[in-house]
Amino acid sequence: QEIGCDVYPYSASSSTLDLKQVTDEFDIVITWSQTHPQQAGKTLAQIAIDWQMSMLEAAKLLMPAGAIYYNMDERDVRRVLSYPVSMIGSDGLPNDPMPHPRLWGTFPRVLGHYCRDEGLFPLTTAIHKMTGLSASRFRLPQRGLVKVGYFADLVLFDPQTIRDVASFSDPKRPADGIEAVMVNGVMSYGRDKHIT
Repeated sequence: QEIGCDVYPYSASSSTLDLKQVTDEFDIVITWSQTHPQQAGKTLAQIAIDWQMSMLEAAKLLMPAGAIYYNMDERDVRRVLSYPVSMIGSDGLPNDPMPHPRLWGTFPRVLGHYCRDEGLFPLTTAIHKMTGLSASRFRLPQRGLVKVGYFADLVLFDPQTIRDVASFSDPKRPADGIEAVMVNGVMSYGRDKHIT
């Protein structure tokens, strides 16, 4: 039996506001609300106190909305990142008005923060968890390795300067330290092409 899992390097998740996840066991920060946009950046608990109602009632009034859920422990994130068969994935909602910073920062955060700064695993392990391991697990032929005859999916980065700069308050920020990205042998990001 094959096993595997994926993980992103953050101890908070984000998604649309889900009434089934409303709880006082961890902080829930509202990232946007169509009905009450001025509440963005506040915790659901604080909004409920201000409005003198339950958190569930407040959540219903905010909908549709987005939220950050501080529902994970950093020790668990590190443990799962270190697990030999865990793959790095970014996940996320790209059309979210305030997306999770993982869309812009997942891979640079692993390479910079967890690999270089924290020494959680060697650079070769980090890269393998993002490339060869994933391609092998999902049986993607001629992907995930730098070999003759394989698709040229390449990222040129500086291991000394790569770092995520996207944050929950400013999530759409390209990482530092990435010089170029090539997909199928075609330059997608680099000297003449920029992220849009």
